[in-house]
Amino acid sequence: MLDETEFRKHADDSIEALKRSLIKAEENGLFEAEENGGVLNIVFEAPPAKYVITPNAAARQIWISALSTSFKLDWVDSASDFVLLKDGTALKPLVARLINQYFGTNSVTLD
Repeated sequence: MLDETEFRKHADDSIEALKRSLIKAEENGLFEAEENGGVLNIVFEAPPAKYVITPNAAARQIWISALSTSFKLDWVDSASDFVLLKDGTALKPLVARLINQYFGTNSVTLD
């Protein structure tokens, strides 16, 4: 298990990389990415909704609240990423999938 310092570094780097990808993807105006105090929010205007992505230092996980569900991602050394263990999806592909589920499309990709 990661110690808190390692977790914070991986979580900060991962959330920053995700934020940069979301900012590129938000140019279509369908959602907006906002960061406040280490918490990343994806805000949708119509219909109104918000996804919340936050590091949980106590659990050493990144938690995503989206689509009335909580997704808990663990750091996987072999992937060098936070991964949803139940299906093996990494952070960016998972967030892209959740955004596409919201819109009912496959038009959003995060690189």
